[in-house]
Amino acid sequence: MTVPSDAPRGRPRDIRAHRAILTAATELVTELGYAATSIGAVAARAGVGKDTVYRRWSGKAELVYEAVFTETEAAEVPDTGSLAGDLTALLEALIQEFSAPAAAAALPGLLADFSADPTLRSRIRTQFLAPAKDGLVAVFERAVQRGEAGPDVPVDLVLDTLAGAVFFHVGLVGGQPHPRLAPQLAAMVGRGIETR
Repeated sequence: MTVPSDAPRGRPRDIRAHRAILTAATELVTELGYAATSIGAVAARAGVGKDTVYRRWSGKAELVYEAVFTETEAAEVPDTGSLAGDLTALLEALIQEFSAPAAAAALPGLLADFSADPTLRSRIRTQFLAPAKDGLVAVFERAVQRGEAGPDVPVDLVLDTLAGAVFFHVGLVGGQPHPRLAPQLAAMVGRGIETR
């Protein structure tokens, strides 16, 4: 679970409250939609005060993003023994995340909020996306050691390509993902970065 890096210091956070807030946000977005979900409703369902929520997140968009779209980022980095296997495992997790009812309900509102607020975009990039990408560097380091990829692989671009394909296919188009989608994307990207 990712916790914002600019959180106030002092008494440690109650991890149970943190999880309860994330769960409440996911449930409410799924039930009511993004627009109808409010910090007050999330706090009430989680059994905490609104101040407790605002101490952890800057607002609804950041809270909903963490609740709905960071499960894959928090998961253990795949290590299947091959680049194709690692990319497939990563893609399967992303497909599952984007296929969840909460993701479908949250995505349009989140995209609108992100496009309207450069500060929010920056916070999401630095607090969630950058650490997640850093954690996946190990996948490509192992691929280099096995001779499957060269040392000059643009890791950021590869990860953006993978996430972008899943985002477009599942999140925007709303297509039901074919069971072969993850291995097909992994094979395509893997061929593009394999050593020649």
